[in-house]
Amino acid sequence: MSQAIAPLPEVDHQHVVFADGLPLDCGAVVAPLVVAYRSYGRLNAAKTNALLVCHALTGDQYLAEPSPVTGKPGWWESIVGPGKPLDTDRYFIVCANVLGGCMGSTGPRSEMTDGEGRGLGRPWGTDFPQVTIRDMVRAQKRLMDHLGIARWLAVVGGSMGGMQVLEWAATYPDAVLAAAPIACAAHHSAQNIAFHEVGRQAIHGDPDYAGGRYWEAGRIPARGLAVARMVAHITYLSEQALTRKFGRRLRGASALTFLEDVFEVESYLRHQGSTFVQRFDANAYLTITRAMDFFDLAAEHEGDLSAAFRGTATRFFLASFSSDWLFPTSESRTVVRALNAAGASVSFVEIASDKGHDAFLLEEPEFHAALGGFLRGAAEKVGV
Repeated sequence: MSQAIAPLPEVDHQHVVFADGLPLDCGAVVAPLVVAYRSYGRLNAAKTNALLVCHALTGDQYLAEPSPVTGKPGWWESIVGPGKPLDTDRYFIVCANVLGGCMGSTGPRSEMTDGEGRGLGRPWGTDFPQVTIRDMVRAQKRLMDHLGIARWLAVVGGSMGGMQVLEWAATYPDAVLAAAPIACAAHHSAQNIAFHEVGRQAIHGDPDYAGGRYWEAGRIPARGLAVARMVAHITYLSEQALTRKFGRRLRGASALTFLEDVFEVESYLRHQGSTFVQRFDANAYLTITRAMDFFDLAAEHEGDLSAAFRGTATRFFLASFSSDWLFPTSESRTVVRALNAAGASVSFVEIASDKGHDAFLLEEPEFHAALGGFLRGAAEKVGV
């Protein structure tokens, strides 16, 4: 892979600017705060049909349209659109790029500012303050207020998006009628943190990382970032899925010669790595993976997960997938038990699938039907 890959293209993303900025859990204030977002469907006059979708680690706000960077289809086009579970004829759907991201919201690629919010003529880079999942949710709340929405009909998200859903329900329960955290957990496991650390070390070890100031030479740490993506992508799949898709097949050869033979699975991972570096910023990857690792909803409530939801009127729908070893079903069940202990209204389904963690992004009719039914029930409750 060439290390001379150009930095990410500049795109004028739809966004809103909050000049007063946002206080973060770490004690810093980011000002101004920029939240980039996309919306689909139409907000009704009563503003009761708004639905927030929270994206995963390497996702963005372009969930139902081609990415302006890669041209690839939106990452959840399979369920967002007219007549689909996230029905744009019925709902007004909002998706915001997370705080710390690299698709228009304030993050390491943004211009660094001083304490008065004045630009310093260089990117934040590694000087960008550490953010948390709760900080991401607070930024989304600013967008919600800007749009004049008093309560989300539902907040939906998978993986890191599911963590944001749980934080929304815990921090702003009155602003969330229904919550659907998918394939996620109330905290990151030691194994998940370990995989993230391998990826971060690959980035730090790339000579082109240049201590996080790679923009000065107009380069990016392509090798390190690609390896980080490859490692992470393995965790998104299951052994069954890898075997079904690739097995031990060779690419362009009928037998091993021990020369330049490449297994199909190797070629696939290299492709995942090489395309990722063309759309994601390395410092943003470091920032967001740390936010996921720091997330621990029970710790925010003195070790009692049920206390995060006590007295909530929010209705919950949780879904897990049988072959997901990154966020296994046991993690969802832990959240369900806490919700039951808190007296919350909760439904849960484990979907039989061999597609691993990525199943929530793929064609899973049973999951789509269950999520669609849950959302319709919430909509009927408020007459949408």
